[in-house]
Amino acid sequence: MSRNAIYGAGSLGTVLGAYITKNGGQVDLINRNKAHVEILNTKGAKIIGTVDMTVPVKAITPEEMEGKYDVIVLLTKQLFNKDVVTMLKDFLSENGVIVTLQNGIPEPGIAEIVGANHTMGCAVEWGAALIEPGVCELTSAPDSLSFQMVKLEGITDSQVKMVKELLELMCPVHEEENLMGARWSKLLINATFSGLGTVVGGVFGDVSEDKDAQKVAIRCMKECIDVGHATGTEFAPVQGKNIVGLFYYKGALKRALGCKLLPIAMKKHRLIEPSMLQDLKKGKPCEIDAINGVVCEFGRKHNVPTPINDKIVEIIKKIQNGELKAEKKNIRLFDDIL
Repeated sequence: MSRNAIYGAGSLGTVLGAYITKNGGQVDLINRNKAHVEILNTKGAKIIGTVDMTVPVKAITPEEMEGKYDVIVLLTKQLFNKDVVTMLKDFLSENGVIVTLQNGIPEPGIAEIVGANHTMGCAVEWGAALIEPGVCELTSAPDSLSFQMVKLEGITDSQVKMVKELLELMCPVHEEENLMGARWSKLLINATFSGLGTVVGGVFGDVSEDKDAQKVAIRCMKECIDVGHATGTEFAPVQGKNIVGLFYYKGALKRALGCKLLPIAMKKHRLIEPSMLQDLKKGKPCEIDAINGVVCEFGRKHNVPTPINDKIVEIIKKIQNGELKAEKKNIRLFDDIL
C-alpha cells in the first residue's frame, strides 16, 4: 500500500481524507491549525451537508511530518506554493507524486520545483466548506462527485494507477490527456461561479439562479472561452458536458438560452460556497489573482478584452481591503459594461 498525505487538509482535504479512510485507504491529514488536527484525532472527521458521517482519521501538523510519501495531495492556496512545494520535495519518495487539487493553473510552477515526473494535477468537481475545527460540510450532491485527473510528461502508468486508486476511494476519477483543456474548463467554472459568488456574498446557486447575475455570468464564461481559445486551448468536458457548446454564444438568442441552462447545469452544485468567500469571511487573503486574475492576465497577453473578469477582480480586491461588502447589490456594479 502506498503512503499518502493530504497537505492543507481544510474543507476539501478533510472530506477527501474521510472518504479515503472510510473506504480502507491510508492517508495523513496535514494542517497547520492545531485545533483542527486535535479534534480530527480525538473525535474524527465529521462530514455534514449532503452526507452525514463521522470517520476516525489520522491528522498531524507540518512539524510532525516524517519519512517519505508516495502521494502528496496538495490543497494549500497557490499564494504559498513556492515555499510549500520546496519543503514537500524532501518528503517525496523516489517515485512519489505531488497531486495538486488547487485552483488556477498550478502544475507548471510545481513541476519547476519537483520535476514534471513528480507532478500531477486534478480538477475537483465538487465543493465543501470548513464549518468549525473537525467539521466540514459537503455542498455537492453525493452522486455528482468526481475528479478530472491530468498528468505531465514523464509520469508513468504506475504513478497514474497509484493516484487514481487513491482518489477513487472517494469518487470516480476521469483521466484527461488534455492538461490545459481540463485546467481552463475548471478555471472557467471558478472564475464565473466562485468569482461572482464572492462578489454577491453567496453560493453558486445565487449566481446561476438570479436573472441579473446570469447576464453577468454568461458574459464571464464567454470571456474565459475567448481567452482560452486565444492561448490555443481546446476546452475539456466537465463531468461529460461540453461547456463551450452549451454556453458559448455569438448572438442574443444563444446567450439567452445559455442563461436558461445555468441553473440546470449547476443544480447539484448550487450550495457550494466559493473558497474565496470563505477566506474573506475569515479575514484571509483570497486567490483572486490565481482565478479571475489569470483570465485577465492571459487576456492582456493575447489582446482579448476581459471587462467582466477585470471588474470581478476589482470588486473582490475592494471587498478584501474593506472598501466594499460582499452582497447581492454588487451585481449592479456591472451594469455599465454589459
